[in-house]
Amino acid sequence: MAAASASRGGCGVSLCVASAGVIKTLAVAAFTLTWTHSIEKTEWQEDWRVTPQGLELITARVKGSGAGMEPAPEARLVDGWFQWQPHRPPLREVVLGNSGLAGEWWLCSEGNCRSLSEIVGHPIGAQPTTLSSCPD
Repeated sequence: MAAASASRGGCGVSLCVASAGVIKTLAVAAFTLTWTHSIEKTEWQEDWRVTPQGLELITARVKGSGAGMEPAPEARLVDGWFQWQPHRPPLREVVLGNSGLAGEWWLCSEGNCRSLSEIVGHPIGAQPTTLSSCPD
């Protein structure tokens, strides 16, 4: 994903990624967040929409179940993934932790994926990273 070059679809907001005092603005209207669970070593994905009200979780997918990562009761198996649509109001911010045991968080948009370390320009490590919608 090329920072500040993806289409926003006219929503008037961008995605802000903040880590260790660095803030990057990405011109995306939607993105997929993907990571590997630190204990189960199973991939998890979430599709998000960037709105003026905050970040809206659209769909969640997980490749299996286990410690702290049970699919929702309404989840359906689709192409090897348990998939469901959470029904939550938009979040002002999403704080991502990193235990250091499972690797990197990845952010994908319009078919391109980059690690959060690559996006912010430094290794993420154990410090939290915050995602939020930010006005243009």
